[in-house]
Amino acid sequence: MTLYEFILLAEHQQYDEVLNGSGVYLDNHIKGNLRFNLYAIDKFFVEVEYNNTENKIVGLRPFQAGSILDKYSNLKDIL
Repeated sequence: MTLYEFILLAEHQQYDEVLNGSGVYLDNHIKGNLRFNLYAIDKFFVEVEYNNTENKIVGLRPFQAGSILDKYSNLKDIL
C-alpha cells in the first residue's frame, strides 16, 4: 500500500489498517497527557495520537519523513 492509497481510505479503514492490519508498531513519544505511537506501513509512517486522560484516540497522521519523525529519534538526547 502506498501513502496515497492509505490517505484515500475512509478514516475508520485507516485506523483498522494501522491497528489491526499491516501497521508495525515502532516507538512511542509522551508529551503531557498525550501519547503518540509510531507505526510503519510499507514505505511510510503513521502516528496515532492518544489522550491518556480521556482514554481515547485523538487522531492519526500519515507521513513519509520530516519533523514528525524527528521526535522519535534518540539523536537529540546525544547532542
